[in-house]
Amino acid sequence: MSVKPWDLFNPNQPRASKEIRDERLRICNLCQHFISVTKQCSKCGCIMPLKTKLSNAMCPLNKWGIATETTDQDYE
Repeated sequence: MSVKPWDLFNPNQPRASKEIRDERLRICNLCQHFISVTKQCSKCGCIMPLKTKLSNAMCPLNKWGIATETTDQDYE
């Protein structure tokens, strides 16, 4: 399942837990394709602090995948 940026505005899209989001961002920060100035992935172009919030999001390089643990809360 592919996510789109506007999925962040859909309250029915499942959100990843804070722990999963933090782990995804940690992996991204170590990746050679992570642009730290803009916090974007050079492979998919996504802004990673936002993409990692979506439970159904996946890394284009398969470094992390769909989250099995979700939450009803949206973390900043």
